[in-house]
Amino acid sequence: MLFCGLLQAAEIKNVRLWRAPDNTRLVFDLTGPADHKLFTLSNPERLVIDISGASFSASTSGLALQDTPLTGVRSAPRDGSDLRVVLDLSREVKPKSFSLPPNQQYGHRLVVDLYDHEPQSSLPATAEPSASPLPQRPTRSVAEAGQRDIVIALDAGHGGEDPGAIGPNKTQEKHVVLAIARELKTMIDAEPGFKAELVRTGDYFIPLRKRTEIARKHSADLFVSIHADAFTRPSAFGASVFALSHGGATSETARLLADRENRSDLIGGVGGVSLDNKDQVLASVLLDLSMTATLSASLDVGQQVLSSIGRITPLHKRRVEQAGFMVLKSPDIPSILVETGFISNPGEAQKLVTRSHQQALARAMHSGIKAYFHRNPPPGTRIAALKSNGQLAQGPREHTVSRGDTLSMIATRYEVSLASLRQANGLRNDQIRVGQVLKVPAGSMLVKND
Repeated sequence: MLFCGLLQAAEIKNVRLWRAPDNTRLVFDLTGPADHKLFTLSNPERLVIDISGASFSASTSGLALQDTPLTGVRSAPRDGSDLRVVLDLSREVKPKSFSLPPNQQYGHRLVVDLYDHEPQSSLPATAEPSASPLPQRPTRSVAEAGQRDIVIALDAGHGGEDPGAIGPNKTQEKHVVLAIARELKTMIDAEPGFKAELVRTGDYFIPLRKRTEIARKHSADLFVSIHADAFTRPSAFGASVFALSHGGATSETARLLADRENRSDLIGGVGGVSLDNKDQVLASVLLDLSMTATLSASLDVGQQVLSSIGRITPLHKRRVEQAGFMVLKSPDIPSILVETGFISNPGEAQKLVTRSHQQALARAMHSGIKAYFHRNPPPGTRIAALKSNGQLAQGPREHTVSRGDTLSMIATRYEVSLASLRQANGLRNDQIRVGQVLKVPAGSMLVKND
């Protein structure tokens, strides 16, 4: 409150509200910056926000207060030029607040997060980093060995305060990708031996690092982030699959898309981030050996998904691209980012909002994920047990040749003989070309026993 005299009067023009599984976010749109402080009162429960040099002209009658701890929002002038906003509550909450400067989509904002419980950072404030910087995933009991499902974490990009890319007719990326994620979850859950977990179950904001923490909480075997981004040219089209890059991006498009996605935290706002968490993340990313194995798996499953998607929609690039996407920086979970199309392209935007195309994209991703894990099941899973017993039925498979592939490498990857691979594709020699689609015969271990 010491420098409020330096600030011009700000007006609260709009109030927005989102409910997440563990918190409620309230956003006040202001015409300018404003200093604030807050405190709680009990009997009855209230949260008081004092904003210096501000006025309130927003309507709050349309706020969806159901399923939130809020029962009302009221305001009144205080001490002449200041404003007091009171949030009436049905129960005790743990509030956090912070201000955000203008960006491409919003002006000045005051964000108030009402947590159902005290938000916890990855490490206590006074804790030292553990001897092993790799984040720990929940352990499974011995009884689950050989019986557990393969868990796929589905991350619908953006949400809440962050709409993502906006296409023609005001189509918002956050709604399109959540619909695709829900379709994909239904398909994965119906597949024996597999289970899907939605990282974002509704329209609310989740910071990028929190997304990978949610995947780890569910002991995910794969993290799939789903997007439908925009580009500088509306003519850009086609689906893409990305994996993490520690160096430069594989294309200018990849770099621009990664930069756009990594700004999500700036748009949605991340308040009260612990430096301990940043230290832990930095330590995790420096685990080169772990990241090498994880990245290899990410590229492998990414190519399988990309090839499957290419059967139902045009591709932007025929190989998995790499860039420094923050959401892919999990050192222990293979992670891919799927761009289902460019929502900035009028033709693709028109398809992306239809359920039939959303289902087609989900089926393609499901097919690629299933094919990868049938070939590379994690130890201790039901699918691994079926494969080791020769009981895993294997349908037709295809492989799109990428730069650096050789026929012998492909045969080894799919556990088939070089001769059977030549025969299945009518090849007289081992020469193959980038972009060529090869039929992969069933391996001897993958024939179902009747």
